[in-house]
Amino acid sequence: MRLVTWNVNSLKARLPRVLELLETVAPDVVCLQETKCAPEAFPEDVLRDAGYAAVHHSGGRWAGVAILARDGLALSESACGLAGEAQPDQARWIEAVVDGVRVASVYVVNGQAVGTEPFAEKLVFLEAMAARAAGLRDGPGETVIAGDFNICPTDRDVYDVQAFAGATHVTEEERARLRAIETAGGLRDAHEVLHPGEQQFTWWDYRQGHFHRGLGLRIDLALVSEGIAAGLERVGIERDFRKGAKPSDHAPLVVQWRGG
Repeated sequence: MRLVTWNVNSLKARLPRVLELLETVAPDVVCLQETKCAPEAFPEDVLRDAGYAAVHHSGGRWAGVAILARDGLALSESACGLAGEAQPDQARWIEAVVDGVRVASVYVVNGQAVGTEPFAEKLVFLEAMAARAAGLRDGPGETVIAGDFNICPTDRDVYDVQAFAGATHVTEEERARLRAIETAGGLRDAHEVLHPGEQQFTWWDYRQGHFHRGLGLRIDLALVSEGIAAGLERVGIERDFRKGAKPSDHAPLVVQWRGG
């Protein structure tokens, strides 16, 4: 099975690039974040014409997550939101079963600045994710939680550690909660399974030529259960989608494994 996760930073603005991704990468499953769609504006018909069914959790101008499944794959048991999250109207979590695999698309709270209320809400959200991951561990089949985690798992996932000193995305509070999600769910970072110790980025600021200068962060992750980890064949970043017309500031992350 081939899964892509991508923070599109507005599905309306990025729809032509999403359709390009569906055609060229041919994923079985797509997790989208920051769709920024009102529920009635989500382009289900366009995606259906491209060969993909969709479920989505849409909240308007901000956030928004979705899961797409190609024709022929069963898409069922969708559920939105997390028990205990501080702002449930922000549309940051959706899950569904795709061909027997429980898939979750997540857009973790940014946190803004350490010590602020949004940062406290981020930590609460991550704790809610850990609780849900523990519940999924006891369920049937394999699990993938994929999306924009807004956390760099290690210092290696930051282009300049000193530039982020004291900032969000790199604090031990955030990283400890990410590790707690992995432990609770019996999950592994797919990138680290196939590329341990390798520096790769998934996000680059639009400003000051950060992409072309290689100044990025790895904040888009796919956490996978042991059965998927054992069958991983590819974990890669589609950098070309960070180039060209109207790119998102994130590049798609592709995860492929045997089976499914």
